[in-house]
Amino acid sequence: MVIQPGSPAQAFPVEIPFLHDLGVEFLGMGNGEAQVALNLEHRHTNSWNVTHGGIVMTLLDVVMSMAGRSLDPDARGGVTVEMKTSFLQPAGQPGGRVVAKGRAFHKSMTLCFCEGELWSGDKLVAKSMGTFKYLKRVDAAKRKDPGSRPSPGSDEALST
Repeated sequence: MVIQPGSPAQAFPVEIPFLHDLGVEFLGMGNGEAQVALNLEHRHTNSWNVTHGGIVMTLLDVVMSMAGRSLDPDARGGVTVEMKTSFLQPAGQPGGRVVAKGRAFHKSMTLCFCEGELWSGDKLVAKSMGTFKYLKRVDAAKRKDPGSRPSPGSDEALST
């Protein structure tokens, strides 16, 4: 999957309110790869006025999970089992733009192993590896009915 710089954002394949609140743009996913982007604003920074590490981790987590999910035609939900990130340099300041690129490199029946990179222009600012468990998505109507919520800790609860 090749996404050209400046490609228009698309709608996320699933609604993730947290990403919407951050302003994350979905650029695409398919064939074990995915890309998202974020135009940096002051609200994304830490006390040194550079991109907060939590923003970096969020983008990498999401893009790796999406890369893995692109290999599953059943559009199931997924949860992060583990994730390691190396921060190489500051990700940028307000007014900048970062792009996260994810790639799945191994998939079993329930797990997918992925890597991700966060780029600020031509600078690699962070690199990550993660393991994701893919679960059957709970029917959206059941999620909205409080009387039918899965018990805490169940596989259904983890996928919501």
